Amino acid sequence: MKLENKEHLKKFLLISLIPIFTFLIIGNIFFGYQYHIYTKNYNNKINSIINLIENTYPNIDPNELIEILNTKETFNTDNFLKYGIDINKESLISENEHAFKTFIIFYNIIIIASFLSIILLYLKHEKKLDLEIKKIVRCIEKINKKNYSIDISDNGEDILSILKNEIYKTTIMLKEAAENSKQDKVKLKEALSDISHQLKTPLTSINIMLDNILDNPNMDNKTKTEFIQNIKREIININFLIQEILKLSKFDANVIEFANKQVYVSDIINLAISNVEMLAEIKNVNIEFEKNSNGKIICDLKWQAEAIANVLKNCLEHSPNNSTITIKIDYNKIYNKITIIDHGDGIDKKDLPHIFKRYYKAKNSSKESVGIGLSLAKSIINKNNGTINVESKKGEYTIFVIKYYI
Repeated sequence: MKLENKEHLKKFLLISLIPIFTFLIIGNIFFGYQYHIYTKNYNNKINSIINLIENTYPNIDPNELIEILNTKETFNTDNFLKYGIDINKESLISENEHAFKTFIIFYNIIIIASFLSIILLYLKHEKKLDLEIKKIVRCIEKINKKNYSIDISDNGEDILSILKNEIYKTTIMLKEAAENSKQDKVKLKEALSDISHQLKTPLTSINIMLDNILDNPNMDNKTKTEFIQNIKREIININFLIQEILKLSKFDANVIEFANKQVYVSDIINLAISNVEMLAEIKNVNIEFEKNSNGKIICDLKWQAEAIANVLKNCLEHSPNNSTITIKIDYNKIYNKITIIDHGDGIDKKDLPHIFKRYYKAKNSSKESVGIGLSLAKSIINKNNGTINVESKKGEYTIFVIKYYI
């Protein structure tokens, strides 16, 4: 079993070694002492026997006694039975017998104490582990109640510390998500208010113009035609707004599937121009297309044309009547570049960093704008490994640069 990231277990094993080594040392000292007692008792008794023999037999050879003590020959042991001693079951020396019983009791106490110490250490370890787990559970319960202010970050390396760190990271992400969700709700509320206003205004105008037509059956054809053209223009604006909102919601839901294939960049531009021809005609704005190259990219033609069209709509919105919008395409080994230039109002420096944000409306935006077009365009372009940037000078020009990386 690997002990990586198991700090609690490693600590428990290290602490458990302390009583084990302690009892091993005590056991060795105990067995050494036991051997010393046994040896001392035997030697004392043998010494008494030798003294008795020497006193009884003064001419006995001492070497003979030593030889008897060190011989490996087994003599008849039945002689001790008549004294009531079975040397196969008990010691000849009663002190050794008593000492042996004492040592057995003491040894068992050491073993039991050793096991109890390890068990106590294990229980302490489990209790600490249980407290840590309960702490994590309480933190998760707080998170489930949307309390993201807790701090359970831990600098430890054990598995629970890693778990707490991951929960802490998740808490931070949930906190940020909750804050972003709250901000998105505020933005959505404001956007819906803007959208509602944008729908209400043209619908009111349409209703008034229709009432005029219905209430005046003898209205001259010129006035009636103007009313009908205005109604058509308002319907186009309403339809555009609804379509943009639907497209953006599809991107949010991630349900759009791109039909990617190899297409010419010029085909994207031509389709985008055709999508805004009516708006250009209303303002009499000329769209010049300078095709300096004809590179290819892999993309969904319809959606990329939608993105370019949204950029063109923004340029048309800020271009004066009878002006010109220029489109250029360039190609190199790294990317295909589309440059769109208008000579209209320009964008304020304060607005430049925000114009691709959803529902953002610059100071000089038209009343019909709800800040969806450029945000949608950026989302579409980014999906095809592209980028879009803008530079502008107030009152002179605005330049959009789109790059599709190969």
